[in-house]
Amino acid sequence: MKRYFVFALLGPFVGGFLLLLTTTYQSGYWTQTSLGEVGKLFAVFFKTLQYSYLFGFLPSLMIGAVDDILVNVRRIGPVLRMLLVGVFAFILASLTYSSRGPDSGAVQFILYGLVGFVPAVASSWLVHKYVPEPQPAAAST
Repeated sequence: MKRYFVFALLGPFVGGFLLLLTTTYQSGYWTQTSLGEVGKLFAVFFKTLQYSYLFGFLPSLMIGAVDDILVNVRRIGPVLRMLLVGVFAFILASLTYSSRGPDSGAVQFILYGLVGFVPAVASSWLVHKYVPEPQPAAAST
């Protein structure tokens, strides 16, 4: 249960911020910015945070479920599990977001993929670091 809580808490927050950064980059917002413009960016982020959680809650829980499944596979270590979860989230986020807008290409695919990859790997790492993993039960004879 703690695993899903970490994914649900961290995923939409980090993913929403990265999605905002990606869309502002794609729109050309960062070509001529000042410190006041960066302040506006954070204001928009905190105003839209409720929507990040609304739309990012279930995808984060799905990625948490993938992490939960991979924890129970003995041959998969924590680093490989983090990478597999990150690659899965990268693919899902890229397919979900990169077809939006007039631009398409490798840069857009990678930027939108990182929107899924970074929160998934960070959440998986935090779960590995701070949540005790289930131990296999001993066979009774």
